[in-house]
Amino acid sequence: MTEAAVRLFTSKQMGDAAEMIVAAELTLAGVPALKVPDNWPSYDVIAQPAGTGPQRISVKARTFKKGAAYVQYLGSNDFDWLAIVILADDGTNKRTIYIVPRAEVDRQAQRNAPTTKTADVRYLTISQLERRFGSYRDNFELKTPSLAPVPSPMPA
Repeated sequence: MTEAAVRLFTSKQMGDAAEMIVAAELTLAGVPALKVPDNWPSYDVIAQPAGTGPQRISVKARTFKKGAAYVQYLGSNDFDWLAIVILADDGTNKRTIYIVPRAEVDRQAQRNAPTTKTADVRYLTISQLERRFGSYRDNFELKTPSLAPVPSPMPA
C-alpha cells in the first residue's frame, strides 16, 4: 500500500493527532499534560512531572519511509523535550513514540552549514531514530537514562 493510499488525513490533522496522543500518554503515565493552542510558539504540549516545573514538549510526526526522510526542528525554538511520533506506512495505525531531552536531540541532530539561509534547521533521519534514541521510546514519564554507578574497586 502506498503512503498516499494509507493517509486519509491532512498533515495538520496528523500533527494535531500526534500532539493529542503524546499529551494523553503522558497523562496516563502519571505526568499531567495538555496540548497548547495551535500556533503556540516553540512547543505543542506542556507537562508537569511530580516534583518538577512545567516541561515544554515539541511534537513532530512523520509517516515512516525508507531513504531520505527527516524530522526537523528549529534550533531557536524553546522546548525541553522533543516527542517524535512515527506512523507505520502499512495502514496498521502502529506508531512509535520517542520523547527525548532537548540536550540529547541537539547533540545528535544534523545541522546545515552556518552560512546557509537554513542554518537554524536541525534534522534527524527517521531510519536512525531507534538506534539513536531507542532508550527514549515510550518515555512517557519524562525520564533520562541514569548512568550506571561505577563499581568500587575490589579490595586486594
